[in-house]
Amino acid sequence: MSAFIEKLAQAQHKNRSYLCIGLDIVAAHTPLPIQPYDEPMLPFARAIIEATRDLVCAYKANLGFYLAEGAAGMIALERIVRLIPPDIPIILDGAFGDVGRTAEAYARGAFEQFRADAVTLSPYIGSDAIRPFLKYADRGVFVTARTSNEHAWELQHLEVEVQPAIDDRRANALTLHLYEKVALMANRWHAEGPGACGLVVSATAPEEMQRIRVLSPQLPFLIPILGAQDSDLAAAVEFGRTRDGLGPVISVSHSVIYASRKADFAEAARAAALQWVEQMRSLGGL
Repeated sequence: MSAFIEKLAQAQHKNRSYLCIGLDIVAAHTPLPIQPYDEPMLPFARAIIEATRDLVCAYKANLGFYLAEGAAGMIALERIVRLIPPDIPIILDGAFGDVGRTAEAYARGAFEQFRADAVTLSPYIGSDAIRPFLKYADRGVFVTARTSNEHAWELQHLEVEVQPAIDDRRANALTLHLYEKVALMANRWHAEGPGACGLVVSATAPEEMQRIRVLSPQLPFLIPILGAQDSDLAAAVEFGRTRDGLGPVISVSHSVIYASRKADFAEAARAAALQWVEQMRSLGGL
């Protein structure tokens, strides 16, 4: 078992949770009691982390929200990741996807400067964009497979030919959708390591999620939940677990961190997080 997967499994077991809270902070949207601070992102994140640290299996920071705040946002991100308990994985969501020295620089920045335990990657360029990150044996990557955006079908549902010499034998059709091809390639990347490879899979496409799980039974899933609690969560819990019993990383952001924009924002975030966790527990596996 890789160090990243072991750390994730321990966090899930300790807190009985698949919940990953997305620290997607917009400085202008921080609650009124926080806004007078010169750098409101840091105290806001500190309060959210302190209120929820025993309810999560991971925290995820979307790089775009911090870049949007300029230098202050990047400084805040560097400080925020140091507030997260060392036994809780940190996922830096940057959808990185480049080659050569650029990919190596992204990996150094994510893993060495921002101390991320895992990152999200775009596979469009191919293996050259993935392997520089997998050189870090104690870290992980989540490769985008099937997303929930309106036009995901434009590329992700393209049909591609199966190459038996390369693809896993579980692909029992002459053609696959591109997202299924990505899932099969991720099996190989995970096996080659030394870092761990997982997949980003949408909860709004349960049939595709089930298909990906069949193709990639051992890979951890990072599953963003965008809306209110509904049947998407049931699918995420049912199909998100690996063959070895590792649970999904179910990421929720706005509905937790902005559960209130008043002085009680931290208490409201905890209550919202607990509601998610209790529903996950009711669906089994925890």
